[in-house]
Amino acid sequence: MPKNNRIIFIIAFLCFSAGWAQAPVLTKEEAIAQALEENFGIRIARNNVDIAENNQSILNSGYLPALTGRAGTNYALNDRLTKPENDDPLEQNNIESNQYNASINLDYTLFDGLGRFYNYKSLKEQYDLSQLEARQTIENSILQIMSVYYEVARLTENMDVLQETLEISQNRVTRAKYQFQYGQANKLVVLNARVDVNNDSIALIEMQQRLKNTKRDLNVLLNREITANEFRVDTTVNFIPALELENFLSRADVNNVSLLQAEKSLTISEYEIKISKSGYLPAIGLNGSHGWNRNRSAATAFFPGSTTTTNGLSAGVSLVWDIFNSGRTSVEIQNSKIRYQNQELLKEQLELEVKRDIANALGNYENKLYILKVQKENVATNLNNFQRSEEQYKLGRITSIEFRQAQINLLDARTSLNLAKYDAKLAELQLLQLTGQLLNVEL
Repeated sequence: MPKNNRIIFIIAFLCFSAGWAQAPVLTKEEAIAQALEENFGIRIARNNVDIAENNQSILNSGYLPALTGRAGTNYALNDRLTKPENDDPLEQNNIESNQYNASINLDYTLFDGLGRFYNYKSLKEQYDLSQLEARQTIENSILQIMSVYYEVARLTENMDVLQETLEISQNRVTRAKYQFQYGQANKLVVLNARVDVNNDSIALIEMQQRLKNTKRDLNVLLNREITANEFRVDTTVNFIPALELENFLSRADVNNVSLLQAEKSLTISEYEIKISKSGYLPAIGLNGSHGWNRNRSAATAFFPGSTTTTNGLSAGVSLVWDIFNSGRTSVEIQNSKIRYQNQELLKEQLELEVKRDIANALGNYENKLYILKVQKENVATNLNNFQRSEEQYKLGRITSIEFRQAQINLLDARTSLNLAKYDAKLAELQLLQLTGQLLNVEL
C-alpha cells in the first residue's frame, strides 16, 4: 500500500473508531421491546388475535335476539269497469288506492339443539388458538431477530480482532524498514510486510461493510430507519444454568407452543362433532311484532271509499324440527368424527417430532458448548504461541513469514471463538423455543 493511501486509510479508520466508540448501545432488551411493538409479523399476528376476540364475543354468539324494523308503502292507479247483472255498466277511471305499513319485529331462538352453545365454546377455543399462534409468531420473530443481533455482535468483535491484526502488521512494516535501513534485512522483507498490511486492510474494510449490511437487516426486522447504522450491540453472552435448563426440558411437553396448538385444535374438532349432532334436535323460537297498517281504497259500484288503520302487537312461538334432511346431518357428524381422528393423528405425529427436535437441539447445544470450550483453549494456545513468536521475531530468530503464520493462526482462533460463542447461544435459544421458555428467560 502506498504511504499516502495508508495514511488516509488509517485516518478514516480512526475516525470510524472514534464514532463507533460514541455510538449508543442497542441492548437485547431494547431490541426485543422494539420488535414487540414494531415488527410487521408480530403486529399482523396481534391483529389476528383481535379478530378472534371479536368473533368469540357475545355479539357473535347467537344468544342475543334479532330486532328488525320494516316499513313500506304501495300506490295503485287503475281503471275499473263493473257490469251488474240487472243494471248498466259502471266505468271508473283513475282510481287511486294506497297502502302504508310499519312494524318492529323481534326474533329470538330459545333452543337450537345446543348448536349455539357448542359453537360459542368453539369460538372461545379458537380465540385461545389465535393467541398461541401469535405467541409462535413472536417466538419465531425473536429467534430471527436475535440471530441477526448476535451476527452484528460477532462481526463487531471480529472488527476488533482485525483492527489489532492490522496494527501488528503496521508495526511490522515499520520494523522491517528500520531493519532494511541498517542492513539487517533485504527489500523483500519490507515488501512482504506491506503486502500483509494491504491484505489486513482489505479484510477490515470488507468486515466493516458486512457489519453495515447486517445492521440494515436488523433495522428491517425492528422496523427502524434503514440508514440508522450508528449503534452498537451488547456482545455479552450468558448461558442458562444446567439445572434450570433440565427443569425446562422436563416440562417441554406442556409448554411447547406447537403441542398446545394441537391440543386446542383437537378440542375445537370435538366441539364440531357436537355442533353437527345438534341438527338432530328441534329449534324453538320466539317472535313478536308491533305493527301499523293503513289501507285507503276507492269507492266501487256497491261500496263507498274507505280508509282502514290497524295498530297492535302480535307474538308467537315456533318449532322447527328437521325430522329427515336427506341425511346431511348424518354426513356432517361422520365427517366431523373423521376430522377429529385426523387431529388425533396429527397430534401424535407432532409429539414425536417435538421429542426428536428437542433431542436434536439438546445434542447440538451440548456440542456447541464443547466446541466453545475447545476454541477458548485454542485461543489461549495460539496467543501463547504468538507472544513467543513475537519475542523470537524481535530477536531475529524466526523469519517474518513464520511470525505472520503465528499471527494468522491467532486471528483464525479468535474469530473461530467468536463464531463458536454465538453459535452456542443461538443453539440455546432454539432449545428454549422448543421447551416453550423463550419468552420467559433473559436473553
